[in-house]
Amino acid sequence: MIKNKKNASGTLPVAVIGMGCVFPKSSGLKEYWRLIFRGIDAITEVPETHWSPEDYFDPDPKKPDHIYCKRGGFLSPVSFDPTEFGIPPNSLEATDTSQLLGLYAAKAALDDAGYSRHGKGFNHSKTSVILGVTGTQELVVPLSSRLGHPKWRRALEDSGIEKEKINEVMQRISDSYVSWQQNSFPGLLGNVVAGRICNRLDLGGTNCVVDAACASSMSAVHMSLLELYSGRSDMVITGGVDTLNDIFMHMCFSKTMILSPTGDAKPFSSEADGVVLGEGIGMAVLKRLEDAVRDRDNIYAVIKSMGTSSDGKSQSIYAPRAEGQAQALRTAYENAGIDPSTIELVEAHGTGTRVGDQVEFKALKEVFQSSSAGSGNWCALGSVKSMIGHTKAASGSAGIIKAVLALHHKIIPPTLKVKQPDPGLEIEDSPFYLNTRLRPWISSPDHPRRCAVSSFGFGGSNFHTILEEYQSRKTQVSWDGSVEIFALSADSGRELARSLRHLQKKLTDNPGPDAAAVLAAETRNNFRANHSHRMVLVPEAPQKPADLLDDALGHLENNHGRTAWNTRHAYYGSTPVPGRLAFVFPGQGSQYIGMGGDLICAFPEALEALEHAGHTLDLPDNLNDLIFPKSLFTSREQQAHETKLRSTDITQPALGAVCMALHNVLKRFNVNAEAVCGHSYGELVALFAAGVIDRDTLLQLSFLRGRYMAAADRNGAMLAVKAPIDKLEALIRGSNLDVILANRNSPVQGVLSGPAHAVSAAEKLCREKGFHAIRLPVSAAFHSRLVKDAQEQFMKALGKFNLHEPDIPVFSNTSALPYPGQPDAARKLLGRQILCPVDFIGVITNMYDQGVRTFVEVGPKTVLTGLIRAILKGREFTAIALDASSGKLFGIGDLARTLGRLAALGYPVELDQWEEKPGRPPRRQLMSLPVSGANLKSRTGSRSESSTVKSDDSKVYPAAHNNTVSDKKQIIKPAVPCPVTVSRSKARESTTCRAARCSSRVSADTLSGNTASHMNSNAMKPDNPQNPQFINETLRVVREGLKSMETLQNQTAETHRIFLETQTQAGRTLQEMMQSMRSLAEAAMGVSAPGRSQTPAGPPPRPFKGPAVPSDTSDKGNDPHQLPVPEIKKADLRPEKKSAVPGIKKKTEKPGQMEAGPSGAVTGTLLEVVGELTGYPVEMLDMDMDIEADLGIDSIKRVEILSALEEKIPALPPVSPEIMGTLKTLGQIAEHISPVAQNIASQHGSSAAAGPAGSNQDVNTALLEVVGELT
Repeated sequence: MIKNKKNASGTLPVAVIGMGCVFPKSSGLKEYWRLIFRGIDAITEVPETHWSPEDYFDPDPKKPDHIYCKRGGFLSPVSFDPTEFGIPPNSLEATDTSQLLGLYAAKAALDDAGYSRHGKGFNHSKTSVILGVTGTQELVVPLSSRLGHPKWRRALEDSGIEKEKINEVMQRISDSYVSWQQNSFPGLLGNVVAGRICNRLDLGGTNCVVDAACASSMSAVHMSLLELYSGRSDMVITGGVDTLNDIFMHMCFSKTMILSPTGDAKPFSSEADGVVLGEGIGMAVLKRLEDAVRDRDNIYAVIKSMGTSSDGKSQSIYAPRAEGQAQALRTAYENAGIDPSTIELVEAHGTGTRVGDQVEFKALKEVFQSSSAGSGNWCALGSVKSMIGHTKAASGSAGIIKAVLALHHKIIPPTLKVKQPDPGLEIEDSPFYLNTRLRPWISSPDHPRRCAVSSFGFGGSNFHTILEEYQSRKTQVSWDGSVEIFALSADSGRELARSLRHLQKKLTDNPGPDAAAVLAAETRNNFRANHSHRMVLVPEAPQKPADLLDDALGHLENNHGRTAWNTRHAYYGSTPVPGRLAFVFPGQGSQYIGMGGDLICAFPEALEALEHAGHTLDLPDNLNDLIFPKSLFTSREQQAHETKLRSTDITQPALGAVCMALHNVLKRFNVNAEAVCGHSYGELVALFAAGVIDRDTLLQLSFLRGRYMAAADRNGAMLAVKAPIDKLEALIRGSNLDVILANRNSPVQGVLSGPAHAVSAAEKLCREKGFHAIRLPVSAAFHSRLVKDAQEQFMKALGKFNLHEPDIPVFSNTSALPYPGQPDAARKLLGRQILCPVDFIGVITNMYDQGVRTFVEVGPKTVLTGLIRAILKGREFTAIALDASSGKLFGIGDLARTLGRLAALGYPVELDQWEEKPGRPPRRQLMSLPVSGANLKSRTGSRSESSTVKSDDSKVYPAAHNNTVSDKKQIIKPAVPCPVTVSRSKARESTTCRAARCSSRVSADTLSGNTASHMNSNAMKPDNPQNPQFINETLRVVREGLKSMETLQNQTAETHRIFLETQTQAGRTLQEMMQSMRSLAEAAMGVSAPGRSQTPAGPPPRPFKGPAVPSDTSDKGNDPHQLPVPEIKKADLRPEKKSAVPGIKKKTEKPGQMEAGPSGAVTGTLLEVVGELTGYPVEMLDMDMDIEADLGIDSIKRVEILSALEEKIPALPPVSPEIMGTLKTLGQIAEHISPVAQNIASQHGSSAAAGPAGSNQDVNTALLEVVGELT
């Protein structure tokens, strides 16, 4: 653990305590770790949600308005629930996805830090959000494009197109763009990415974004550090957000000729040819280290310092300059008081352009070579852009998160797509090497693990950050969520099948990796090995667990009556434990480069074993580098390293370290052997597993045995022969050859050993008899008289080590019997083992005879598993190799399948040790919206009839198969069972005008030139004033005028005054307009609403200077300002027998029995209107919901809701701005307006109860209807 002290420059170390991110093929932090850990390429073809290559792609870079690269790093859709953040769904298409996903990632980062809604408390007022964001966001492109409608019209008119066709074309074009509305302005602003996070998460610290081009996120981190250094902030959410990967951004990079024509980013490679663009959001939660320690936060890593600089004057504004970059590096190391020689990993800017990479490498080489380090390549160099592309404003955060995860998990991540380094780098003469495969990061005794991250931006912005591990010991398994274990058990086969179907339904009802992980953990916790029927399923991404369950049910039915069966991913058992479990350990010949790497990198106990071995053994080369070489680019380099690893003095200690590491992993899951054996060298590891020798003794004896045998008579050789053992023995006896049968491996395979000339003669003889023979790549004739010198030296060395009585039987290669319990006898038997033949057939046969029925090979490859199957062929047994794929597949998957098979057999495997313990169950989503980098667009103008599905209850559901469609349309999909109306009913939209609709949307009619009002051609004439339709028409006409006024007002709101300066005044003004409208209606009807205040509260409204409404009722054509107004006459308001509001049930009550609280009709209508105007499903609205915190309804939208509610329930009382501000929930609104509804009902008798103000329940119904409608 590092000390809490200031750096040389006086700056404080800062802890990274939480992270959240969304990157290509990575919808969260664990998925991003999986991408890094497994070296997954996330570069793909452009998806349909973005833009069409058919429209824009051309391989000719010079073709105007086209691009020459159609690949990139695009975000996979994230399931976004707007209700979680109180964002009205109807405003989503006016909100750039950078704001939505930024909010999503910020919450994830806070949750990861332990400061979720249900987590630890913190000082919100001193928590800041500082992000790297470049300018306006993608939403500005379609919105600005929409304003080109005059040019479209003139072009069509000039082409002689008839007017009707022009209007049709104009509407089709306008429908292809998102519409302007009230939320468009804030929805396209980059600074609102941070602002929305602070608003929704209630954070009161500094709130801003920084634009330093491709270095924006690193610049934001720099500002965050300054905030923490100064004490202005106690915690900062920082990073970068960039979802701008549209055709506009691709065109920008295309015309600068830096995109990759091959569509792949290959940083520092000889084949590098340009940039591939990516999308991404990366955020980290930072705290001063001493505060994080005090608060017991989970500390991933520590930021030691950051260096910054500018390139100054250079060739061009976007040409990088090595001198400027080197200055940033030097500043960082000077500030931290750290020598570059202690940096073992650099996450470079590394975009994949030859010039840019060479300039960056020149700066790195200059600074690092001047350090105190010796010669050699000691620092790994990489770039995550090879996996996800250049995420621009988020690229620095992508690099920092990668580096932090590397420090936390103690691994050196791979960089992809480097077949050969760029020869212009001359990397072999530098401190650096390009790391192309996953490697364990072994600690140094001289300094903590340290890495650095560089980020550079157009205009010469340079940043270099130094990070350090918080603690040297790895404490957590590096789970990446790609392999799950579902374990089910029951007392009957029928019950097991029922459990499988129940689990399948749960997975179907709750799709997604988070829900699957929780369900998998539940099954593991509930699994019982002593149940008579057991099944274990091991899905591995991208395989879907539900599909695997379906297959398992089929296999369960087809294998009815069998006591045990297996498929590749499913294991079943229905008998008691079949017998004893044994471990077998391989010998020399099973080693390979990278053996056991996935498990060693993932499990703390495995890494510790390798690390301890490296520090203990005095080898000529670093043990870690021998097993996991730094970089091998040619077949010649590969072969040379394999030869080095094959050397006996290297192989045996390397095998010992790896086998010990894998053995430790099995112990974590309570997989314990009841007997052990090894093959040749493997017998040493078997003695360790049985407790005869400790691990240091194992390492020292492995080193000595390998050294002595490597120095043995080099005139010997060995020959593996595939032939019946008895025939091999007969061949040796009958030929008088100076060879022995050194290994009796199986009934059909043995190994001959002896002088080289004798082995050559034996090889010739074997071929003549038709036996398949292969010369083994060894330096001596093991287990023959030629290694007697080695045997004597080893026997002598054994006397210096303590041996103990075995905890479990260890079967000897020499005797094929268990080792004696007396240490001296055991020492003698072990000392002879080098010289004596290996009787592996006898060992396995005797183990089987003593009750062993399950054999697990613990070590690299599957050699011994194959031999066991040959030896015990025809008998009941199980042989499993822990490294079943021999390193060709993911090692964690091999481990899971081993554990699953053992558990299904009934062994007491502790499956609950698999994966992280799930925390709080994920919040159930009320709505599910697939959000990716492309912005959302409603289906307005869509001509497809198949994009929605209408249910029997007349609610509209999105088609299940259509999550994304072309033209950037992403569909709002409700989480079951909440339905979502994707678009408003056209009938409702054409007949309903909102009095206070604060929208700057340009209607399709305006764009098409058709500005006629939407008046009903069958409107009632003024000679029938008592008809309710006349009253409604009167109100509607007035509201049409108000709507025109409101449109003009919105056009003057470009300075954002509507949001910052005049919200209160606007609310009052609109309320007074509503009162005026009501007065006009009352004058027509000859009544006055009871309880109405005649004096408006607050200052008088600003005069409306819009066009006057003429009194002439004649039709003036298509002029929108000539609105005909019916003649106003007194109306008879005697109640009719029928309800004026359809859908509200008639309720008869006796006088004095009016129930207290909001009425059902008002509640229902309120919910309906809120749902319509916000987009929230009415089913999810609740009267206790906070209008602002839960629903995101601002003051303007609140007036709009009340206006719509009054339209649905006439004669409701006005609500003054002062009272409006005190109504915090839907229930409070309903309660406020219900008393007058009750009064009106009582005045008109029980028959009126079926009308607009029938009962308290009516008020609630109306209120919820209004809110759902408007949001």
